[in-house]
Amino acid sequence: MTLHSVKRKKYGKDQKRQVKEPVDYNEALFQSEFAAFSIEEVPRHELRSHSMPASVALSLIKQELELDGNPALNLASFVSTRYEDEVRQLCDHVLSVNWIDFDEYPQTVDIHNRCVSMIAHLFHAPVGEAEEGVGTGTVGSSEAIMLAVLAMKWRWRKARRAAGKDASRPNMVMGSEVQVCWEKAMMYFDVEPKYVPLHDDVYVMEPERALELCDENTIGVCGILGTTYTGEFEDIERLDALLTKKNKETGWDIGIHVDAASGGFVAPFVYPNLKWDFALRNVRSINVSGHKYGLAPPGIGWVLWRSAEYLPDELVFHVNYLGADQASFTLNFSRGSAQIIASYYLLLRLGRSGYTTVMRTLKELAEYFADAIVASGRFYLLSDRKSLPLVAFAMPDEDRERVGFDEYALAAELRKRGWIVPAYTLAPKLEHRKLLRVVVRIGFTRDRAEMLLQDIDHTYNHLQHIAGVMRVAQQSIESGAVKASLPPESHHAATGVGKTSGAGDLLEELTADFKHALHAVSARNTRNDTKKNAREHVEVPQKPRVVLGHNGKKTKRSGAVC
Repeated sequence: MTLHSVKRKKYGKDQKRQVKEPVDYNEALFQSEFAAFSIEEVPRHELRSHSMPASVALSLIKQELELDGNPALNLASFVSTRYEDEVRQLCDHVLSVNWIDFDEYPQTVDIHNRCVSMIAHLFHAPVGEAEEGVGTGTVGSSEAIMLAVLAMKWRWRKARRAAGKDASRPNMVMGSEVQVCWEKAMMYFDVEPKYVPLHDDVYVMEPERALELCDENTIGVCGILGTTYTGEFEDIERLDALLTKKNKETGWDIGIHVDAASGGFVAPFVYPNLKWDFALRNVRSINVSGHKYGLAPPGIGWVLWRSAEYLPDELVFHVNYLGADQASFTLNFSRGSAQIIASYYLLLRLGRSGYTTVMRTLKELAEYFADAIVASGRFYLLSDRKSLPLVAFAMPDEDRERVGFDEYALAAELRKRGWIVPAYTLAPKLEHRKLLRVVVRIGFTRDRAEMLLQDIDHTYNHLQHIAGVMRVAQQSIESGAVKASLPPESHHAATGVGKTSGAGDLLEELTADFKHALHAVSARNTRNDTKKNAREHVEVPQKPRVVLGHNGKKTKRSGAVC
């Protein structure tokens, strides 16, 4: 409560009444409590013996979260980061609602089913206007993909056993650029993954190569509508045509699952004539992330089936829970309802025209950014303009050698400005391809694009300057004197170093601080594991090359973020 304390006194003609500043006793109390707790170590392993005031606990946690990146500047993620106040109000309203309690929250269940039906009709499922679609909400696309894989495996296994054939070695065909959740699904459910290798200048699965890997044990082929690497759409219509022919020739029954995690809420509104969904006869199931271009808060995904025929009834559990019979096909049981309600709000609020406006605007922004990146003359595009609203770009190979740094160095420097722009390598067999990626989402404006372009330009110039200085220092160490034979773009650095290093003693002092860093960079680039003291001895390769940035091997897959 805020109290006003008034000092009363007798006033003369020219005297005014003086009023003290208001005192917020709640704030004063908080400040004293926060000060008392600020000296304590924040618990990390065990509970505190006593409780603390709510305001202090809130402030301590917020203070730690300030060290995280700004979600609005996280251009690595496809996950939506901006929501209307109405979305927040609805999420808060159903915060305590457990979606799985069907009998207690029948209207929440009905709203969930409406979402399934709306998305099924959007994806041209063969159901009547008043009919419900077949599908369920999930915790992101990862769970959706796992449920789809299970359905394909069980349906294939049932058919094999009915024909008296071995059903112990299922496999699934997919491009090697699939997201890591596909590796999880294959491992968890004992399905052999058959990866279609990519090659230079082709960053998505080629349907003809996919068909070469299919056999009688193939439970399905995955087609991706928007890869996490470059945002490109695979040619699912071509894949469907080839599978139709293959199934007819062999008697197989191989279907398609479409991973539309990122593209499912883009293609229907930006590319309405593109054929990729249930309009194709062999597409059996589709997953889509509601928290990506569906614009809902994380994490909400959806998995849809063409019809109940492709969802084995054995996988659907009927349980008597809290007094009602409930059908459930999920990997988990209890879950919140907030993201489901938010998804329905967005479908209701935006409609077809609203989503069309949003997605086309994002595509225009992506194209504007792509044009500007290419116009800089420093990068080339790896992304396809007819795909997701994202821009994947890279430095020419010869430029990395010339300027002395790579995409990883650019990404690291941009983080200092607050931008999270991921640098990573492409899919297996293409790890030599480095790139940067900017995902254009709600909140990315023309003004923000201009600021990012300006910071990329400044960062590039800064790294060029640093690389030039390091090159001079390395040459100094090598020859014992400064050589000014640097590329024109680093000449100013060479001049500065040359003027300040005329004497031998000054040269030694100047280069001393570079030695340790240069030794580390040189050792990394030449894979030299020497542990000699860098200030005593620096091993220089015959053809010295200083490259700032990442040069290590990845353990399994690229660091592409979805």
